[in-house]
Amino acid sequence: MADKKYVLGMDIGTTSVKVCVFDSDAKEIVAKQSKDTAANIPSDQGIEGNKQDVPKIVSAVHYCVSRLPRDILRHVTKIGVCGQMHGVVLWKNGAWEKIEKDGVINRFEAIRENMSALYTWQDVRCKPEFLETLPKPDSHLNCYSGYGCATLLWMLTHKPEKLNHFNCSATVQDFVVAMLCDLDTPITSDQNAASWGYFNTEKHEWNIDILKGLNFPVNLLPKIKKSGEIVGCLNSSWNGIPEGTPVGVAMGDLQCSILATLESRTDAVLNISTSAQLAFVVDGISDIGCKTVEHLPYFNNTYLLVAASLNGGNVLATFVKMLQQWMLEFGFPIPQSKVWEKLIAMGLDAPAETTMRISPLLLGERHSPTARASVENIDLSNIQLGQVFRSLCDSIIDNLHFMMPKDILRNANITRIVGNGSGLSRNKVLQRAVEHYYSLPLEFTCGGDAAKGAAIAVLNIK
Repeated sequence: MADKKYVLGMDIGTTSVKVCVFDSDAKEIVAKQSKDTAANIPSDQGIEGNKQDVPKIVSAVHYCVSRLPRDILRHVTKIGVCGQMHGVVLWKNGAWEKIEKDGVINRFEAIRENMSALYTWQDVRCKPEFLETLPKPDSHLNCYSGYGCATLLWMLTHKPEKLNHFNCSATVQDFVVAMLCDLDTPITSDQNAASWGYFNTEKHEWNIDILKGLNFPVNLLPKIKKSGEIVGCLNSSWNGIPEGTPVGVAMGDLQCSILATLESRTDAVLNISTSAQLAFVVDGISDIGCKTVEHLPYFNNTYLLVAASLNGGNVLATFVKMLQQWMLEFGFPIPQSKVWEKLIAMGLDAPAETTMRISPLLLGERHSPTARASVENIDLSNIQLGQVFRSLCDSIIDNLHFMMPKDILRNANITRIVGNGSGLSRNKVLQRAVEHYYSLPLEFTCGGDAAKGAAIAVLNIK
């Protein structure tokens, strides 16, 4: 192992942190850990707000890394980081500290008093009426509720004093990189910057003039680097990882999961975890006549053509929790795993055709923020639980198909869909719906891990 060179990959997701150690020679993962963050906290905006506690997220990062074998971590030569896009956390000096044990840095901790909560991509405080008052970005990408710049502009309007407390802002994964490297000023990637809005991907710069015209505190904006580039070095040894280990700029979890999954340019990748995305790689930005897809920065000056739905595994998880709660109210507690197991088995046995139509838009969509979930055509023939679950699974894929019809894939010479995400890999009812709506084979590969993609992205950077 003396001459082994490993890369640590970290994915700081919406519900969990995942880390892995990637062997750059064998091209395989040699160790991995994950932990649910349980970081959601109440918002003063009620259900319209969505906040997470950053110290809890940092604690989950420490938990995962500290449980990787030390003899492997000693040979880590680079660190790649990715995570949930769009969200924003603000902080000021003293937002983290190093905790020593026996004279050795044992872990990093975030200091709650010197930072805000993470306002996530699921935050919907920015109503359409508010967003309509904002100028159009100088970008092919719009700015929606839950995007960093939109959230900060809302604060500028409704809570300006809050912004005065801080001098830095970025995504939570950018915060982790700044903490590991002890950066005075946060640095973000073009992928994360694009996810905030008011960023021009072709000019590689923020819309500074537009934002200044709104009295936006542009000093809060992070600096920009290309995805995959190194932004600093580990400020001190960390669980055996040597001090001075290069750390890459934090990237988007979607892009990294696709990097780890994609085997051919004729593949499209369907990721269903908390939300749902269908994407494939294109060379540049073009008008394909579809307003429900976006071109997001990828790697090596290419783009992902993406249908990004807010409604994916979160919708199914809400349905499962609802059933679980109903049963509990009747005095019959049932483990969530049993509910999933039964639903999938019943859904597979349900008739293929049903008159029930479900709209799964619990969270609306960015192109239709006021849309909500609904059920139509309920009758005596379709109220069995298996049929309802199958209809719900079908509706999630039907919604994606509305956003990115199969003709778009056909015109791009896509020959198969590669599945990714636990929401899809564990649910054969969803898998069957994908093949039905897109008339393409759905396959799973050994890739698909965003943490692995983050490791691969920094692998070849000098």
